[in-house]
Amino acid sequence: MADAETCQLSPSHAPKPASLRAFTDLLPEIKKRLVHLRHEHDKHEPQYFRAVSQLSDHELAAFGEDDLVAVRVGDVAYGLIVFGKVRIPAADGAFFFVRWFVGAAEKEGEPKEVEYKFHSIYNEAKKGEDGVETFKAIMGEDDVSICLPYIL
Repeated sequence: MADAETCQLSPSHAPKPASLRAFTDLLPEIKKRLVHLRHEHDKHEPQYFRAVSQLSDHELAAFGEDDLVAVRVGDVAYGLIVFGKVRIPAADGAFFFVRWFVGAAEKEGEPKEVEYKFHSIYNEAKKGEDGVETFKAIMGEDDVSICLPYIL
């Protein structure tokens, strides 16, 4: 898996057409995984999704291409890794981060066929100075910057 040592990421920027195509292609999978992740975390640690606990699954997943607000892209073996910051329209100021892979399968004598693969939705568990552990999958505007190297 790529990390800050092995993958140089671009600065955070508005998504370009190629990122939007990949995101649009992966939207059904991203929505399914986000809702599933909430259901799994709600069983054991509902704090991960507390910021959107008032939303139904439908409202949580009611984001589209226009809600991909920023990306960072890096070269990895056989393609690109993309980190996207996605706005949740039904919850003012709420975002989540998604990671996907863009690869190209080359068939002999034919042009490359682009492949998109969902990797993960970022969530964090961290211990504060007071020793209290906090859990988040839904971020506010200032909680996490897409430029943090540890979101790899």
